[in-house]
Amino acid sequence: MLLMKGFFNQLLRIDLSKQKTTVEPIPDSILRSYLGGKGLGSHLLLKENPPHVDPFSPENRLIFTLGPLADTPFYGSSRFAVFTKSPQTGIYSESYSGGKITSSMSRTGYDAIIIEGKSNHPIFLEITDREVLFHSASQLWGKETYEAEEAILKKVGMKEAGALVIGPAGENLVKFAVIEIERWRSLGRAGIGAVMGSKKLKGIVFHGKKRREVADLPSLKRLSQTFKDRVKDNQIVHMYKKYGTPMLVSIMNTIGAFPTQYWSKGTLDGWEGISAESLMERCEVTPSACPHCFMACGKMSRVKKGRHRGLRIMGPEYETIYAFGGLCMVKSIEEIIYLNDLCDRLGMDTITVGNMAAFAIEASLKGKIRDKLRYGDVDAIAEILKKIAYRRGVGKVLSEGVRHAASVWGMENEAIHVKGLEPAGFDPRVLKGMGLAYATSDRGACHLRATFYKSELSGQIDPEQIRGKARLFIDYEDKMTLFDALILCRFYRDLITWTDMEEILRATCGFDLKKKELKIIASRVINLARDFNRQEGVRKKDDKLPRRFFREVLQETGKTIRPDELGVMLREYYQLRGWR
Repeated sequence: MLLMKGFFNQLLRIDLSKQKTTVEPIPDSILRSYLGGKGLGSHLLLKENPPHVDPFSPENRLIFTLGPLADTPFYGSSRFAVFTKSPQTGIYSESYSGGKITSSMSRTGYDAIIIEGKSNHPIFLEITDREVLFHSASQLWGKETYEAEEAILKKVGMKEAGALVIGPAGENLVKFAVIEIERWRSLGRAGIGAVMGSKKLKGIVFHGKKRREVADLPSLKRLSQTFKDRVKDNQIVHMYKKYGTPMLVSIMNTIGAFPTQYWSKGTLDGWEGISAESLMERCEVTPSACPHCFMACGKMSRVKKGRHRGLRIMGPEYETIYAFGGLCMVKSIEEIIYLNDLCDRLGMDTITVGNMAAFAIEASLKGKIRDKLRYGDVDAIAEILKKIAYRRGVGKVLSEGVRHAASVWGMENEAIHVKGLEPAGFDPRVLKGMGLAYATSDRGACHLRATFYKSELSGQIDPEQIRGKARLFIDYEDKMTLFDALILCRFYRDLITWTDMEEILRATCGFDLKKKELKIIASRVINLARDFNRQEGVRKKDDKLPRRFFREVLQETGKTIRPDELGVMLREYYQLRGWR
């Protein structure tokens, strides 16, 4: 077998039930067809998972993958991916994160790690370039994420090691539990943390010494330096370094697309108190970057005054601010930081849990539940978060996700989700291309599969335009799919061109591919995820938006999206994709 440059051509399989491991070759043909990251992960998930398997079954695979750029000098490449069948949506689930852990993971010498089976007691794994060790985690079970990660790394005692862990939410099978790394980094929307919990897997530590061999390292280094020289003074870089994603708070409120009061308004009165400027003013804020990154979009924030004085987190990101600040109408950046910290400790997705808290407030106001809740009540919202993580009281219903809660409380018409996953902080009644994005995303209402809000916000295409929009959308979706196969950071999307990707692949893998051929690979990968969802019963009729988006006009702007507008975009999209 010819070993392809940029890959190890190795897959590690871990059976938790038998506590056995095997190393298997990954054929060049698979890597040439799909690359790494999303391509490899989607191929393996479709191949390995039995159709209609229960997400909490030992047979549901948990798959970690890397791209050919992991642990290389190219900027924005310190990222890894995880795939499984989601307990929240019952369909394809993918998630990505950055950080130092990527190098630790890469140096174990595997392109993919498949975890199957279920341990009969809590464990954590130590994966190295030589062996896999199964450690008892019984004393860590029940611990919050910060403490658990610290304890695991201390026990392993390797300076270069990286760890990922779940919190109480994952252990208790909350269907939107996430994985935490480096204290504040979260990944695993749609319940990947709960899949780890179902396998009694508290965490994984990675360390090793192997390095991937690329086709032309001097060229890759030269490309990296040329790229940095070209873009380092770009306004995008300066904006991310100064403000990070919270800069979107003012933009979205200004155009009336900031989801507020559980999706009933597009602007929050007093949004200035939760803006990027407010964060800079009220907290000590320091830019933070992943390895091999000059963007430094992360913000280490320490609260200066008030009841949370001294509290320190990385963030909050825009999506957390929208979920708690907009949907739940919490108008203090310090209180959002407090709720963010609570979610990180418990191991829950802030987008979904903010949606769930706001949905519970609506249920309370409509007399559907006994709990007395109201918008802006931070302590009551914090209690909801704890009840969800520990499945107590109203948290039992909420922990199952919005579809379940809506059916229990008779609120199906009020619930906002696509295929069981809540949208991000971009209202499709204003940014209509995001309606297409939410309706067609392979993991439910996701903003990251194409990041099309950027095109509509920047003026590249009119948000109101319907006809012809699908073509530009597909170009973005294809490009972002290639990003996820390589794996590259989303925030470099407007800086790394198609030509750059051609040159990166040539230097890394020795591929000589043009844009047209790269788009064919992207289509192939997108079709893998679609095939998985079709296997699980998803059909064209499921590519839709919540009824409220069609029926409720945003009060401030009078904007809405009509069913026929979404229909036109969907028809064009399907035709261009060659789907029926």
